[in-house]
Amino acid sequence: MSQVELVAVTKRYGQVVAVHGIDLRIPSGTYCCLLGPSGCGKTSTLRMIAGHETVSDGDVLIDDRNVTDLPPAGRGTAMMFQSYALFPHLSVLDNVGFSLKMRGMRKAERRARAMEMLALVQMTAYAARLPGQLSGGQQQRVALARALVTQPKVLLLDEPLSALDPFLRGRMREELKRLQRELGITFIHVTHGQDEAMALADLVVVMADGAIQQAGPPRIVFDAPRTAFVARFMGGQNVLAGEASADGTGIVLPDGVVVTTRDTVPAGAAAVAVRCDRLHLMPHTPLGLGGADRLDPGRLNQVPGEVSAIEYHGAFVRLSLRRPQGDDLTVLVDDTDYYANPVAIGTLVAAGFAPDDVHVLAH
Repeated sequence: MSQVELVAVTKRYGQVVAVHGIDLRIPSGTYCCLLGPSGCGKTSTLRMIAGHETVSDGDVLIDDRNVTDLPPAGRGTAMMFQSYALFPHLSVLDNVGFSLKMRGMRKAERRARAMEMLALVQMTAYAARLPGQLSGGQQQRVALARALVTQPKVLLLDEPLSALDPFLRGRMREELKRLQRELGITFIHVTHGQDEAMALADLVVVMADGAIQQAGPPRIVFDAPRTAFVARFMGGQNVLAGEASADGTGIVLPDGVVVTTRDTVPAGAAAVAVRCDRLHLMPHTPLGLGGADRLDPGRLNQVPGEVSAIEYHGAFVRLSLRRPQGDDLTVLVDDTDYYANPVAIGTLVAAGFAPDDVHVLAH
């Protein structure tokens, strides 16, 4: 198992700075997901760890050894590319053993090692086939076996599931997590899929504009986002912006509705996040519709809105609430509860939520 550390790492492409002096420590044996929108710097970061991109400034350390200037083969890493990059004219077995051939390993030994890796990914029955005779999921397993055959300390994965259909993507997520757990090595996985990162990672690193916005266990990043960007990007959160109340016990929304919080809100412009599944649909009442009608901290906040969309998702129903001023809301309601008391589009309702469920965001 190997620890990976980035120290003030910067990547420039001419005048464009793709990664801005990031610091990150990935403990040994961790499944880490670099997550963010296109152009956020996550792939450049992965490629600098791999040695496929030069580091403009800063250092890359693996097991406290500075590998910044080493070639990819000297770092103890292996990379699985988004395109899989299998040789179409070689069999599955020879694709997996190719890197061992380049290292001068004898044919019998490398084939035995390649078969071990194919067994690990449950592909031994396909050893004689060509890549063109395999499905997308099977090709991915072969690419994974080829990356693992050199016994790397760190496996780097560049959006490995993006080409798969949703059903197969779920299956392969389980396989990746199983392999990481069984092998015990460090995985660093680039993705733009929030669900993928949440399902796989021990450590989620959210990036934007070449910088790390937040890093931590997936439950912490989801439940306690540091900024409005992280809350919106991770999904499942409502972000409400306004001004801190005079006494710092909540925020005042643009339409005068006061949202009481558990934690103190610093003076000035402020924003809070509330999970969509923590909101409850309530009949609209004047209660709480202005600074003078401040709710008692022990009672529910109530934010009014007009139902603008209703989507059935099986276990829950997703409702969008349009607000003439301020941020719109999303409410997730258990399907049984919703159909016991359904509402129509255009209905004026209120979203109720407890002060304890309001998370104050950093400026």
